[in-house]
Amino acid sequence: MRVIGTAGHVDHGKSALVEALTGTHPDRLKEEQLREMTIDLGFAWLKLPGGEEVGIVDVPGHRDFIENMLAGVGGIDCVLFVVAADEGIMPQTREHLAIIDLLQIPSGILVITKTDKITDPGWLELVESDLHQITVGTVLGNAPVVKVSAREKTGLDELTSRLEEIITEQALRPDLGRPRLPIDRVFSVSGFGTVVTGTLIDGVFHVGDEVELQPASLKARIRGLQSHNRKEDTAQPGSRTAVNLTSLSVDQIRRGDVLTLPGIYQPTRRLDVSFRLLPDVTAPLTHNQQVKLFLYAAETTARVRLLGVESLKPGESGWLQLELEHATCADRGDRFILRRPSPGETLGGGVVIDPHPAGRYKRFLTDTLEKFNSASQGSPEELVMSALNTAGIASFAGLTEKTRLEPARLIEILNALIQAQRAIRLGDFDINRDDALLTTGDNWRRLSQKAAGEVARYHEANPLRDGMPREELKSRLKLEAPLFTAALKRLLDEGVLVMDKNLVKTPGHTVSLSDGQRTWLKPLMARFEAAPFAPPPVSECVTAAGNELYRALVETGELVQVSDDVVFRQADYQTMLAFVREHLKTFPTLTVAEFRDHFHSSRKYALAFLEHLDASGVTIREGDFRRLKS
Repeated sequence: MRVIGTAGHVDHGKSALVEALTGTHPDRLKEEQLREMTIDLGFAWLKLPGGEEVGIVDVPGHRDFIENMLAGVGGIDCVLFVVAADEGIMPQTREHLAIIDLLQIPSGILVITKTDKITDPGWLELVESDLHQITVGTVLGNAPVVKVSAREKTGLDELTSRLEEIITEQALRPDLGRPRLPIDRVFSVSGFGTVVTGTLIDGVFHVGDEVELQPASLKARIRGLQSHNRKEDTAQPGSRTAVNLTSLSVDQIRRGDVLTLPGIYQPTRRLDVSFRLLPDVTAPLTHNQQVKLFLYAAETTARVRLLGVESLKPGESGWLQLELEHATCADRGDRFILRRPSPGETLGGGVVIDPHPAGRYKRFLTDTLEKFNSASQGSPEELVMSALNTAGIASFAGLTEKTRLEPARLIEILNALIQAQRAIRLGDFDINRDDALLTTGDNWRRLSQKAAGEVARYHEANPLRDGMPREELKSRLKLEAPLFTAALKRLLDEGVLVMDKNLVKTPGHTVSLSDGQRTWLKPLMARFEAAPFAPPPVSECVTAAGNELYRALVETGELVQVSDDVVFRQADYQTMLAFVREHLKTFPTLTVAEFRDHFHSSRKYALAFLEHLDASGVTIREGDFRRLKS
């Protein structure tokens, strides 16, 4: 499951774009509909051309509601960065871009909306040029541009196609076994009770799980799960998820609370962080300054403790210790945003280095700064796992480049991770070869499940086919040839799939004809019975049985096609094969005429069968004679 989000200036057409793409208008509040302006987060979902469904979070663009925007943008995988063609770059365009860059949203598309209002192509080119200029050096620096009109429904196919390309290239969110759902909505449903929604990260939830609400440490149980308005037994990492809870009332929960499993996360009121101050802020960041912290859906006031410096000037980075007014739930690596409370201004953002520091630090102590520098790098194991999670599947050479670890040290770490099944080696190559391929255990489990699911769906859609062509599975998994070859070998070795004659299938899968189909085939099979060695030609069989049913008979081996137009029943084929072998054990050679006369057939059938044996390596032709191939 992936989640995409919108971003951009107020009234630039974000909600209209979501409605045009999904058929659902995300403005759910009466005030939003009256004012024709998004105030709070809106949600919808979209089915991409390839069948994958993605959740959509629509965020407000007005500066008065920027903090509501921050509650929804933190958990997205891709952003639709919207600029209206008739207005171009505006103040919140720049602020939203800065937030997206600080949060390091993995990918995005620059969407120019309201193109129906513009008749001058030169103006559109100017807007596109401005977009490219302001995104240089940000996470959207290489994002594609798509021009659309929600009113005229133009450009939407290109947008969904581009979105699918970007989404499928991204690695799925890892299952770290530490599920948490930052809550962005809480409400009650008659007959069901309390429901919370959010984007699930770091793990999975199951119906029936006991869960814990942080920071209040309140216990509950999952009564039901929904994703994209469908009931689910399991919620996957990265999915927009609605959770129906027992034992908790609506007034016990607020936006920003986190739903997790008991004992995994502990609330904190102090964070060690790395921080970057935006270059265009109005004033430096000073020690003891009061700020607002935004972490996923959570918002709280915090006090800044600057470490190693008296102040941070616009554009500078440094180490901070944040002391929070209200406890929150955080983990190492979480990204956050700081804003000035009044007048409201986005100051910058960064990464949580330690969610549970032991206490306050002396601000200018060398040991403290060295501790921060060391902690920001992460352990070598964390570096390797982070690189694998980012890449999905990585080569040894790619890991060496990403982690900057010495090859001998990298091999040592990989061996330990493989032993613990946190990393998986694909193929037979030693891991120290540059082209050796590796992935995380979580990513492999997801890929394995997806491969098995694709093949199972193929069987369901094509019940008369013995298996899925190997190349079709490669296409559905969207893997390049070397990656697919290595992955398929492991899938076969693990028994997840089996392969026969370049067809991939699930273990135990067999084609079985129904009673109705057998009845349908009776007239055709009667013709085989009447003349077993001069049966009906392939073309007549296909006409009588239908292409799919005929193919099933061949793939299951009931019929054996020996040439473009000659086919025999399996039993008759075996009778002829046994005769050839016995004859050539007694006599040195066999002619077409001898074979024809023995079976009272014709030259057409005799020649087709014997040429088939030549091609199969059973016999070898010498002039007009056949001999057994030694």
